[in-house]
Amino acid sequence: MPLALDQQVGTVVWSPLGWARLTGKIRRDQPLPEVSRLRNEASRAGGPQIPEEHLYRVVDGLDEVARETGKTVPQIALRWLLQRPTVSTIVIGARDEAQLRQNLGALGWTLTDAQMAKLDAASAVPRPYPYWHQEQFAERNPLPAPRG
Repeated sequence: MPLALDQQVGTVVWSPLGWARLTGKIRRDQPLPEVSRLRNEASRAGGPQIPEEHLYRVVDGLDEVARETGKTVPQIALRWLLQRPTVSTIVIGARDEAQLRQNLGALGWTLTDAQMAKLDAASAVPRPYPYWHQEQFAERNPLPAPRG
C-alpha cells in the first residue's frame, strides 16, 4: 500500500482470516473440516476467490512461523496484519468465546523482521502491468520515504 504510506492513511481490515482460510484448518490434499463456513457453497462463492496454490503457500508460511513462535496459525496471521505499516485495526469475526480468546492471543508480542519477510514472500503475487514494468525504473518511480 505505497499510496497509504505516502499519504499516512491507515486501513481497517475486515475478515482478516480470509473467510476462515487462514485458520490453519484448510490444508493441501485434505478435506474441508466438518465445521466450516466454507462447506456452504454460498460462503465459498461470496468470499474473495483465491487460487488454491496461493492459499496453500500462505498457510505453509504461517505454519512455519507458528512452529518458530509457539503461536497458532490464526494468531500469526492476525499479528502479521497488525504489524503492517498501513493497518490501523482489524475486525475479527469469532464464532464463540474460544475463537475470540485465541484471536486475542495475537496481541502483546511481535514477529521478527525475518518472520515478517517470510510471510510477505509467501503471500506475494506477481504484480500486473504496468507495475512490474515500472519497477525497473526506480529512479523515476521511487517508493515513498518512510515517515515516523
